Amino acid sequence: MMSTTAADPTGTGPSVGEPTQAPPTAPPTRPPLRRRALTGLTFTNIGAVYVWIVIIVVFSFWAPDTFPTWQTFQQVLNSNAVTGLVALSVVPPLAARVFDLSIAYTMSLTGVITAKVIISTDIGAGSAIALAMGTALVIGVINGIVVVTLRVDSFIATLATGSLIQAFITMFTDGTSITGVKLLREPFASIGQKSAGGFTIPVLYLLLVATALWFVLEHTASGRRLYATGFNSDAARLQGVPTDRLRFLTLVASSAIAGCAGVVFASQIGSGSPEAGTPYLLSSYAAAFVGATQLRAGRFNSWGTVIAILLLGTGTVGLGLATSAQWAPSLFTGLVLIVALVVTGGRLGLRTRLTRRRAPRKEAA
Repeated sequence: MMSTTAADPTGTGPSVGEPTQAPPTAPPTRPPLRRRALTGLTFTNIGAVYVWIVIIVVFSFWAPDTFPTWQTFQQVLNSNAVTGLVALSVVPPLAARVFDLSIAYTMSLTGVITAKVIISTDIGAGSAIALAMGTALVIGVINGIVVVTLRVDSFIATLATGSLIQAFITMFTDGTSITGVKLLREPFASIGQKSAGGFTIPVLYLLLVATALWFVLEHTASGRRLYATGFNSDAARLQGVPTDRLRFLTLVASSAIAGCAGVVFASQIGSGSPEAGTPYLLSSYAAAFVGATQLRAGRFNSWGTVIAILLLGTGTVGLGLATSAQWAPSLFTGLVLIVALVVTGGRLGLRTRLTRRRAPRKEAA
């Protein structure tokens, strides 16, 4: 039997028929702790934190009597917890390069359904919330069918489903908020109004959802496959990644988190508003895109989004305490979003170019 092992032309290699062994390779060495710490503190990694510090310093001089206080810090967290939940809802679909513009309408719908059922029936707050969350999951499934199965562009598809949801909300509420004494009682009121140490319970929800998303995206195979789907879906599919299934699930998860935010917000304000979610759409996408420039450059991630929420929230609260014009917060959010899109797009473009340049070198090697 002829061996398939090739002889070394120099005569120093293994002889014909002698089994060959791959030379041992040294395990990859991690950079020193000091170097990793310095890399983690660079402006390109946590630039929003440095901008956040600059904003705090500016408003501390602009409104010295009201801004630099512990109460302001609590206000930033408490008033932006629901915004953070909505922003986290768009992280999974964006990681897979899918848009979900129906989140604001899903948030409004779960709020009015919960309020209407509590006011009109005696089945209790738990059953009302379960019904609202079931509706949110159905919306996520519909979005998944339209985007993944019917191959409609996610931007257009979720904008259309959002318009349909808003039409249903208007028909359901006649365009008016749903209020009642039952919404101000326990246990529904405690979902969004309880507090400890000056912080309301939605802050805890924000931390729990951010931690869960961080674990799934950074420490599970599904998270790595999700990022692979977002960076290059064709290559990921050829490697056996179920890209369609992942995109479908991200839209369901997005609707579920947005629906949860709607229930919490209805509990906070004690009513179901038909347009409660609309103001959160721009700020949530702004936070998600700013967050993609932080910690995991070019990747939509949960803790980067939380940092962005604190940055945007501090700016908005600071402008309010400094008695600025009414248009100033919208101007601030819009400018931050444009800068984030430029930075995120530049990093993604650089990553793509580097990947394309390295591919021929690997093939040649």
